[in-house]
Amino acid sequence: MAKYTIQYPEAIFDVNLDCWEEKVIQASHQRPIIADFWAEWCLPCQAIAPNLYQAIDYYKGTVGLAKVEMDEGENMKLAGKFAVRGFPSILLFQYGELKSRFCGAATYRHIVNFVKDNTDLENADL
Repeated sequence: MAKYTIQYPEAIFDVNLDCWEEKVIQASHQRPIIADFWAEWCLPCQAIAPNLYQAIDYYKGTVGLAKVEMDEGENMKLAGKFAVRGFPSILLFQYGELKSRFCGAATYRHIVNFVKDNTDLENADL
């Protein structure tokens, strides 16, 4: 698989239970935040990662990507709070609210349209 070169790396960040409220819920008042619940051993998680990065670049960093590693610390509590049952689980937050979600690998176009269809962003014409 070819490695994707990220154009807006500042829009992609790791989160955990301790910083979830600040980096996802509060930050989603400034821009939509995609939360990627993933695990290192999960092949579909590895497959979707470049597509998520490409979608972040499509939106020129106006959408954030919060990476939630499920095997780290107490992150499973976040999975329980949001009823995450499989990996990868992609949750979209805007204005402090969960707007939509999907589970499993997805194409770049699917992710771009997922954001377009569930937020008020204007620049989502493919």
